[in-house]
Amino acid sequence: MAEALPIQLQGSPTARALLRLAGWRVLFDGLPARQGVLIVYPHTSAWDLVVGMFAKWTIGIQVTFWGKDTLFRVPLFGTWLRWLGGVPVDRAAPHGVVGQMAQALVNARERNQFCWLALSPEGTRKYRDAWRSGFYHVALQASVPLGLVCFDYRRREIGIRNFLKLSGDVGLDMANIAAILGTCTGCNPAQAAPIRLDA
Repeated sequence: MAEALPIQLQGSPTARALLRLAGWRVLFDGLPARQGVLIVYPHTSAWDLVVGMFAKWTIGIQVTFWGKDTLFRVPLFGTWLRWLGGVPVDRAAPHGVVGQMAQALVNARERNQFCWLALSPEGTRKYRDAWRSGFYHVALQASVPLGLVCFDYRRREIGIRNFLKLSGDVGLDMANIAAILGTCTGCNPAQAAPIRLDA
């Protein structure tokens, strides 16, 4: 059986030109499916949101993303985040959101609807000693591809080329993720979390 061709998207030439003007380029060859989870690493600066938004517009992808619930309470800014696809999350009780998002991806697949969730597994710009595991459980429960997005400030590249199918063996899956994202250099490298899940 022939391998399915990557799903191509219609991005904004203006966004691409502005990123290039700022010295950045996006490496993207298409998506392996109409549903999946993207993780962005490392997240060490407020500039990541700006660069990430321009990368999103450059490739033309519509994504859902989680954000700290307090951000959505800021007038106008919270409305803008929701417009972009943001979903507020109470970090004290994230497990319900994981199950709901996994089911939303399953439902989207059954309806052949486009649905990608984008997350920062670190969950914060400050240093943490491990990643939050929500992204892993969503991708595994929904049985969707996990896309690895590298924000590399050293090379000034946003790489969206690597997609994995999780096995359920956390050690093996995280080793595969680390082999790909371990070379990415954030804006503030000392604040990047080690590539491992919370216990």
